[in-house]
Amino acid sequence: MDAEEARDRVARAPVGHLATVTAEGRPHVVPFCFVLAGEWIYSAVDGKPKSTLALKRLDNIRRSPAVTVLVDHYDEQWSDLWWVRLDGSAQIWESGARRHDAIEALAFKYPQYRQSTPPGAVIAVEITRWHWWP
Repeated sequence: MDAEEARDRVARAPVGHLATVTAEGRPHVVPFCFVLAGEWIYSAVDGKPKSTLALKRLDNIRRSPAVTVLVDHYDEQWSDLWWVRLDGSAQIWESGARRHDAIEALAFKYPQYRQSTPPGAVIAVEITRWHWWP
């Protein structure tokens, strides 16, 4: 895999995994919907069944913005396995033009967001490093 293929695989992936760090210094990993926009990853706190819009990942990012995004593919044919890891620094956008633009990019990728605009914050990850295998 080269950089162009890694970028393409990330852009097409329907779901990834976001890793943040808790106040206790422990990893906190959650699956998430996202969109790749240049050197940024956007995700929104959406209306899927949740007990609150004040998610632990938001608290973690406010405390420590260093995050990792993992996008991977598993297949019974092991020669088809791959993963791409994106390290970066996250920001939380509660309102404003940047949040609006991120929601539009997410809605372009996910029809569900065109039907129901995510009500919560946007997590914006500025990618600082790409890693991939194979």
